[in-house]
Amino acid sequence: MTAGSRFDLSGRIALVTGASRGIGSAIAEALAEQGAKVVLSSRKQEGLDVEAARINDRFPGKAEAIAAHAGRQEDLERLVTTVMDRHRRIDILVNNAANNPYFGPLMDAEMPAWDKTFEVNLRGLFYLTKLVYHASMEKNGGAIVNISSVGGLRPGFGLGVYNITKAGVIMLTRQLAKEIGGKVRVNAIAPGLIKTRFAEALWGNEEILKRVVESNPMGRIGSPEEIAGAVVFLVSDAAGYVNGEVIVIDGGGGEP
Repeated sequence: MTAGSRFDLSGRIALVTGASRGIGSAIAEALAEQGAKVVLSSRKQEGLDVEAARINDRFPGKAEAIAAHAGRQEDLERLVTTVMDRHRRIDILVNNAANNPYFGPLMDAEMPAWDKTFEVNLRGLFYLTKLVYHASMEKNGGAIVNISSVGGLRPGFGLGVYNITKAGVIMLTRQLAKEIGGKVRVNAIAPGLIKTRFAEALWGNEEILKRVVESNPMGRIGSPEEIAGAVVFLVSDAAGYVNGEVIVIDGGGGEP
């Protein structure tokens, strides 16, 4: 096997959630660049269609879009059924969809915000993983990457509910790696502050951005493309013995 071929994803079917923008879109494009057929999913079909068209302009026929709410069981069931009907298998699953409806002290969080955050970030992530596993990966194998956060490893003010769900994602990753690692490799990525619309409340705040940049050895925040490269590695044959790991991508430190 040549060095180049270890990253080749030709013939593989990938499903990426939260793929209409930011990290999810960058991941979908990177997988398509390596030859995978990528199904982009998010809540709104319009945004997905724009991203799929953009990717297809670069890599013709490599992207398609299927809208689904990452926190609704019926949507996730329809998503997996549709992908299986079209492609007969799912080789790669990237659980990237997340939300964060509340920013503030943990003890001031209202229960609806707590429930909404868990619905997408942890409950929905697990349910989709379960669906994909039983529909395809249990028989055919595959690779799963869960997008967590450095907040799942260390606490930070204002993001308590979100961070708790992301800590859950890390434990879910490790538990699944232990239980199904013989058939499916399961790993996680924990990004630091990345310049996305999702995180704009942080990097768009001059005080927070200054604190993060000054405490980071690289003197900047990250880009979505810098997360996508790690995903390509983790789902490729180059990472064939990597299972149950959490890769932190934060420039070496610096946190909100």
